[in-house]
Amino acid sequence: MTDSSSNATAKTATDKSAIRNAATVIVLRDRESAPAVLMGQRGAGAAFMPSKFVFPGGALDPGDGDLPFASRIEGLCRDRLEEDTAPGLTDALAGAAIRELWEETGQVLGAPGDWPGEVPADWRGFAETGHLPHAAPLQFVFRAITPPGRPRRFDARFFLIDADELVTDPDDFEGACDELSHLQWVPVKEARDLDLPFITEVALEEVAARATDRRPPASVPFFRNDDEESLFLRLRGHPMTD
Repeated sequence: MTDSSSNATAKTATDKSAIRNAATVIVLRDRESAPAVLMGQRGAGAAFMPSKFVFPGGALDPGDGDLPFASRIEGLCRDRLEEDTAPGLTDALAGAAIRELWEETGQVLGAPGDWPGEVPADWRGFAETGHLPHAAPLQFVFRAITPPGRPRRFDARFFLIDADELVTDPDDFEGACDELSHLQWVPVKEARDLDLPFITEVALEEVAARATDRRPPASVPFFRNDDEESLFLRLRGHPMTD
């Protein structure tokens, strides 16, 4: 006879370790002179990466792809996002990136416009600014899956944008929620002095290498940690096929 409580415990553990799609935004300013990135610190009681300094970001919400975008990710970045990825995720990843940036920092990546119909609950604050999500400036630069054994696992796509693309004051964080504290612009050369997750350190290397290069990267690094093996891949824009 199977112990139902043991089954429930196993199911809970499995649910907690399920890999969720996520988006992270690296905002870069003063690229040519003294490049700095926008970072904040997670709470000490957070289940995932407590007390670490991170970029804004988080998991996709159900409505993130079904939005009235002012612009979408296209070209090379879209091709590389679609490689080794389930169909239909690209717009949702862009939406999640813009929403998480807004929620965690109060910064708006948008274009002036009115939302048609009912605005999703998670987007009402953004819509009240009078902007539609503007995804074209998002440059896909890095992807990583959280290794097994962590309390939460994400398949995170990292997007780089220039601070000049923001329609808000980049030094005003009054609209931010309290998920990240100590929001600040950190010089790229000094960021490693902070308490960073390993994968954030790796992403910073990509940013440092691309600080003065505004072109989409020739290929995108992908740390794929699944339950069988860990691989370092390069995404070059070949969509997944059946």
